[in-house]
Amino acid sequence: MTKIPFVDLSFQHEPLINQIEQAILTVLHQGDFIMGKAVAEFETAFANACGVEYGIGVACGTDAIALGLQACGIRPGDEVILPANTFVATLIGVLHAGATPIFVDCDPETALIDLKAAEKAISEQTRAIVPVHLYGQMVSPKQLRDLASAHNLIIFEDAAQAHLAEREGYKAASIGKAAAFSFYPSKNLGAIGDGGILVTNDAEVAQKMRSLRNYGAPQKYLHTEYGTNSRLDTLQAAVLNVKLPHLPEWNNLRNAAAQEYDRLLEPLRSHGIFPIHNQSGTGHIYHLYVIRINESCAIEREKIQAELSAVGIQTGIHYPLPCHLQPAYQYLGYKAGDFPNSEILSKQILSLPMYPGLSQTQIVQVVQALQHILIAPEAAISG
Repeated sequence: MTKIPFVDLSFQHEPLINQIEQAILTVLHQGDFIMGKAVAEFETAFANACGVEYGIGVACGTDAIALGLQACGIRPGDEVILPANTFVATLIGVLHAGATPIFVDCDPETALIDLKAAEKAISEQTRAIVPVHLYGQMVSPKQLRDLASAHNLIIFEDAAQAHLAEREGYKAASIGKAAAFSFYPSKNLGAIGDGGILVTNDAEVAQKMRSLRNYGAPQKYLHTEYGTNSRLDTLQAAVLNVKLPHLPEWNNLRNAAAQEYDRLLEPLRSHGIFPIHNQSGTGHIYHLYVIRINESCAIEREKIQAELSAVGIQTGIHYPLPCHLQPAYQYLGYKAGDFPNSEILSKQILSLPMYPGLSQTQIVQVVQALQHILIAPEAAISG
């Protein structure tokens, strides 16, 4: 059997290598390394792709959340609702904005924020909700907008895993006041280092974000905001400009691979293997393909992961410890048992290899390996 990496970027990079090299050389010759021409071009192109007016590039996705919330008017003392089941960057962004994070549980079938739980958590101090479009699937836009409208909340989307995802006729980043994206190299649209962006239809938010990312200065040496240095590098923007036109095709390939996983994994439901539920159809862009290994499975997740690794199949866990149980944030006052769905999921989930270029043969190999572990060595599936 051939080894199957968890992520393989060669399918994306190799056909574009000449264009990427030329884009980098252009920046080197121009010498506009900070806030150069490629940054402005990418900001406009990515905002257009999301169906919104403005894009403001920053150094990373975490800064896009932290500075973006500030640009939206979030201040110390404001409560911001977010899911316990997310990468810790969501929490860090809320904290760096000076807000008080209010965790809520997730839906066990989709792993997305439970909006009914979110509504119960709203208080007089609640100013915003941060829906995390986890694994490449959006939180329901209609339900979000209804909730926000009923309680006068700002919707700030964490779309770090949802580049061009769609649901209910909406694109990620088009639901609320603003949205944050990450361009970490393994994202559906990845740079060759760190990078992020805030997108919005609000001109005031956009202008404030431009100031906050650049030392709080709307113009050179005039500092009107308590800002920082968080600018998208021109070299990263140049690479992203080359890759962006290919993103819809890459997303389609991910979705097709996920559908094949779904089909081949169907017989393993009786053995306790359940893919995270897709409520978005082709709008799910599968940054990750995640299965649940539930309590009816005869073999523990750690053993399954180890045996897959032994035959050259890399997997991941996203995420093994919910935010409210992370040691650094115990001062927030949450404890084990507060969010049972998130806590149970953290012990069940396993992310299988997923990337554009993942072949039918590789998908079959992954599922066959799972079947051999769960059923019997002689059992096999046909492609």
